[in-house]
Amino acid sequence: MLDYIIAIILGILMGVVSGITPGLHVNTIGIILFSISDELLTYTNDLTFCTFLVSMSICHAMIEFIPSLLLGIPEEDSILTIQPGHNLLFQGKGKKAIRLISLGGYFSIIFLILLMPLIMLLLPLIYNMLKNHIGIILLITMIIMMFFFNKKEKRLKNILILLTSGILGIFVLKSNFGNNLALMIMLSGLFSVSNLLYSINSKSKIPPQNKNKNIIINSEFKKSAIAGSISGCVLGLLPGLGPAQGSIIAQSITLNKNINSEEFLITNSGVNISDTLFSLISIYLINNPRSAISVYIGNIMPNISIEEVIFFILVSLTSVSIATVISIKIGDHMIDNMIKIDYNKLNYIIIASLTLIIILFTFFTNDSLYYALLCYMTSISLGLIVNSLNLNKSSLMGVLIVPSIITYLGLM
Repeated sequence: MLDYIIAIILGILMGVVSGITPGLHVNTIGIILFSISDELLTYTNDLTFCTFLVSMSICHAMIEFIPSLLLGIPEEDSILTIQPGHNLLFQGKGKKAIRLISLGGYFSIIFLILLMPLIMLLLPLIYNMLKNHIGIILLITMIIMMFFFNKKEKRLKNILILLTSGILGIFVLKSNFGNNLALMIMLSGLFSVSNLLYSINSKSKIPPQNKNKNIIINSEFKKSAIAGSISGCVLGLLPGLGPAQGSIIAQSITLNKNINSEEFLITNSGVNISDTLFSLISIYLINNPRSAISVYIGNIMPNISIEEVIFFILVSLTSVSIATVISIKIGDHMIDNMIKIDYNKLNYIIIASLTLIIILFTFFTNDSLYYALLCYMTSISLGLIVNSLNLNKSSLMGVLIVPSIITYLGLM
């Protein structure tokens, strides 16, 4: 029993480190540990080792929102929180935003656990029915997103942005870039650097934060958290999509055309946390691990039992409870210190750092620096257009959704 407690604690600590460190993904740590798992398993057993991995991935999913929300540094799972997170930060509601994300993720995973008996009964049946029609389902979802959730006067502009970003995604993902570099180029330009440049041009300054940071767990909060939880399940049926796209699906589930920044943060956090747990459950239910961590667990424990699945659910519940408190504490501390520094200088430093990382990454992978910078500048320009026209940044998710649709329809 003590081994499992230590594994949970170490997993949480490692999840905090990976979540708060820009560019350090939990999958990077996972592949390093998996590559030496034979040696590690001489000191412990497979269940204890996988307990560490589960705890780390759940905690990372909670903490990784903080750099995106406060600094605008993109991660694929949390890119859509940059715009609504900054909106609340500049309204003096940064600490409230941290609580919305933390508690939104917590309540979503609670709801997912309550749904577990129904999920275990229905998911294999639904998956077998839908697995050959994923491209059509994605296409219908995109059409609903464009025509139902956009105001009439902005609909055409959003459709053009979605299609343009989709074309960009096809060119970049079809290039010789590795997946990590391709995503870094597109996501940094579309969601991070464009936002930071727009903030600099607007001479933005972080205002004093409101002392009232309490949130009300009302029907809208619960609705957003439940939508995030259900969308996390839907992602289990739609391989190739991540939590960012799941947030768009969640908006379709709530049928809320006018979702505000607070509701969006709750939903996005709920999707990310629920998807992390659901990825683990998918190993047992449909033999389809949805994340790198779940692949490693599936290889270490190839004959996972229902008892072990239930144990991992309890580990996840313990980890997310502790991670919720840690997330709020770290977020508050970072906001208190950000107010004291020159925000424009910080933006310049982040932009320079992201650009340098892309250049170095391109150099070390022997890819074309000219083509990388061209795609990077195009991404930044497209992101700035969306900011200037005051459009929803979710339209830029065409960069991932359109290539996914084309791939599943067999057109690419």
